[in-house]
Amino acid sequence: METIVAIATAPGRGGVGIVRISGKEAAAIAEVILGFKPKPRYAHYGPFKDPTGSVLDEGIALFFPNPHSFTGEDVLELQGHGGPVVLDLIMQSCVALGARPARPGEFSERAFLNDKMDLTQAEAIADLIDSASEQAARCALRSLQGVFSKKVHNLLEQLTYLRIYVEAAIDFPEEEIDFLSDGKVDTMLNDLKSSVDAVLQEANQGAIMREGMNVVIVGRPNAGKSSLLNALAGSERAIVTDIAGTTRDVLKEHIHIDGMPLHIIDTAGLRHALDEVERIGIERAWQEIEQADRVLLMVDSSTGEADPEKLLHTIYDEQGLKEQADHFIEKHRLTVVRNKADLSAEDIGFDDQGVYPTVTMSAKHNQGVDALRDHLKQVMGYNSTSEGGFLARRRHIEALKQAQQSILAGESQLQGMGAGELLAEDLRVAQQALSEITGEFTADDLLGEIFGSFCIGK
Repeated sequence: METIVAIATAPGRGGVGIVRISGKEAAAIAEVILGFKPKPRYAHYGPFKDPTGSVLDEGIALFFPNPHSFTGEDVLELQGHGGPVVLDLIMQSCVALGARPARPGEFSERAFLNDKMDLTQAEAIADLIDSASEQAARCALRSLQGVFSKKVHNLLEQLTYLRIYVEAAIDFPEEEIDFLSDGKVDTMLNDLKSSVDAVLQEANQGAIMREGMNVVIVGRPNAGKSSLLNALAGSERAIVTDIAGTTRDVLKEHIHIDGMPLHIIDTAGLRHALDEVERIGIERAWQEIEQADRVLLMVDSSTGEADPEKLLHTIYDEQGLKEQADHFIEKHRLTVVRNKADLSAEDIGFDDQGVYPTVTMSAKHNQGVDALRDHLKQVMGYNSTSEGGFLARRRHIEALKQAQQSILAGESQLQGMGAGELLAEDLRVAQQALSEITGEFTADDLLGEIFGSFCIGK
């Protein structure tokens, strides 16, 4: 591979700036810039010179020979003063000596290609840099340390053992015992399904931690949805009046609760539309409900329509969506918000003893908003004292879902027709899906997309 060079510190001025070089020419470049071959893993202080011998800067040089470096190649780091002009001059000298400017994420890509880390760990580097909260940073660090990778490898071990067992039963049909119907395969399948489900649940939590949670506020017109959006946002983002149907389109506000990202979406009140504009707004509201990570059902506690489950079924029935109401309730994505407690004299606060978690509040008077914020943090997996889980990306979720679906399909084939060959094929597909998470089987274009989103110098 070509030798690459990049400024590894953030753009702008600073006390210290770092130029990083990786590749087979790193040692030769060091001899010219430093005037000597540096001792491995030793901090050398002295001048940095260009190819003509002119001094550009002075600082500390560190040399890491392969394979004991971040990239697995020879790596040279030049730590000088953090002025952009000085750093650019040092980088230009490295280019003149045979290096080329690195692409975004190319150092991490080489670390992956040289088996210094797997793909989830490489992605965790970018996630750690981009962390918006202490909790997210901790989770990213755990991913970098291999927590997520270990869970995936454990799944692959279970899957591999099951595949070996099934393939052996197919290849040796003359054995007296029918290994596909003796119950052991069913037991292993159930154990594998449980393991995949558990990791998928953790990964979903990790994806929310990284990308933010989509929270959709729904309810009847004039239930206080826009007042709640304003209360959560801390400013007047939506128009609030006593006129039902004021909000006719979807309003989105991006906020942080203790550094954790939430995408709050206010929707048009759900009812029979009075005109075409309102009808379109209500259609968009239903689309947001289907895509939501969490739905806040606003209930006006001062009216007779205060039973959340009855209200939910009524709203769905009005749209001819009775079956969808049951399906939605089963997804456990619902939090009931009993608004206008100042009119109904209900106690402000959070209650998780009922069918649905419920927050009683007055959005207009900003009472109970903190209780809702705390609840949303817990839904996202916030814990200020624990070590946290791990961060995950949508591609990880899709791969786990693919594995889950393939395992279920194989189980169905075995139970329905006793088709061991079809089970074996579905298990192979599941194994490939899981292997894509860590990068054992990954298309080149996906690698380019992943590492292309990194900072230059990482």
